[in-house]
Amino acid sequence: MKGYNESEEEVKVLTVKDLDPDDRPREKALKHGCQVLTTPDLWAIILRTGLVGKPITELCRDLMRECDGKLCNLERLTRQQILKVKGLGTAKVLQIEAVMELIRRYSRETIGTRYRIRSSKDIYTLMRPEIGNLPHEEIWALFLNRGNEVIHKMRMTQGSAVASVFDVKAILKEALLRDAQGLVMCHNHPSGNLTASVQDDNITMKMKHGAQAMDIRFLDHVIVTSENYYSYCDTGRL
Repeated sequence: MKGYNESEEEVKVLTVKDLDPDDRPREKALKHGCQVLTTPDLWAIILRTGLVGKPITELCRDLMRECDGKLCNLERLTRQQILKVKGLGTAKVLQIEAVMELIRRYSRETIGTRYRIRSSKDIYTLMRPEIGNLPHEEIWALFLNRGNEVIHKMRMTQGSAVASVFDVKAILKEALLRDAQGLVMCHNHPSGNLTASVQDDNITMKMKHGAQAMDIRFLDHVIVTSENYYSYCDTGRL
């Protein structure tokens, strides 16, 4: 029911079609390609509708301002934090989450044969999309065949922003079940600090000795952040 003195035009929800032609992301994309669009414009095409008096392009600019214009910061926001942006309801937040998940899956894909580990950089390239930007710690294991191809990767533990529980027996059990010939351990530092802690050193040595006892090659333990990585192998500490 309309309020006093409200016209049909005033209660209409704005869409990209209601914008000036020069501010229509869809038309710009059709004419010049999506690569010319800003990140808010790309979100506007996906989310489509804004609020009364607030076009979707403005709403999407508000969204990216909350993240300092960076998708990596958007990835770290919780659902409740995104919902605080005026105009973003549950449906739109789910659309955003779905797009971010597609980005992560695309980043993890390889074409053709299994992913082969030739260096610590290969480990970082594989695991950064998985754990590099998380707000909490996770420990992952990569299980390799004789040719150092990844036959499986698995999250072993999930912890807090500063620590996670380590279980060498669980990793070795999984390696034996999968007949792995090689093993890599990874975990992230949400703080972005690449300095290995005493605890990191201890779990590395436990993993090394446990793998040796099972005749499994322990190639590396890599600490991952969103910007860089630290390799125990590269620094001669294995």
